[in-house]
Amino acid sequence: MSVQKRYVDEAPKIVSELLVPAELYLEAGVHIGTYVCTKYMKRFVYKSRPDGPYIIDIRKIDERLRIAAKFIASFEPRSILAVSSRPYGFTPVQKFAEFVGARHAIGRFIPGTITNPYLDIYVDAEVLLASDPRVDEQAIEEASKVGIPVVAIASTDAKLNNVDLAIPGNNKGRKSLALIYWLLARQVLREKGVLQADGNLPVSYETFETKVAAAER
Repeated sequence: MSVQKRYVDEAPKIVSELLVPAELYLEAGVHIGTYVCTKYMKRFVYKSRPDGPYIIDIRKIDERLRIAAKFIASFEPRSILAVSSRPYGFTPVQKFAEFVGARHAIGRFIPGTITNPYLDIYVDAEVLLASDPRVDEQAIEEASKVGIPVVAIASTDAKLNNVDLAIPGNNKGRKSLALIYWLLARQVLREKGVLQADGNLPVSYETFETKVAAAER
């Protein structure tokens, strides 16, 4: 029996309560962690196997997505800065910013972006949304210096230094990042009342997915 099928079979009661069907989380690989688990991320792990990666609990992913979206929605859209230094996060971050009305920075994070108002690329942010605490370390450190709260998508190998709110999940996969950012965008708009409580974005989560060719450039 596959990990995916076993997970669904063992947690039938929570399937209907999630933001999306459990199968969609599993198909996108949002629950797949790494072969390393830090002390910070143990509480989010559903299962570990000696011959495979750590498996993240989709109930906790879902719960943290709701909490993070509610928190992010409390800020003015243009004061939200979403970042990704990881290529697979480029399109998800851009699409999230487009739908929410936030700002974004992809690729190498230029030092001073949120700490030096004299720079042309300076962003007056009030909350930072990072795709990976490891590769977005520069942005997270800057946010910490100026007292900007940090929300970060974190896999099992993450250290959460200077991260105020972690969203556990696979932050290395194209489909996983696409679904996470799609859900965040939808939930933020629901919290703001732009969408109804059961409203959907006009595009599927695949629209948020970075294409392989673009990621390899």
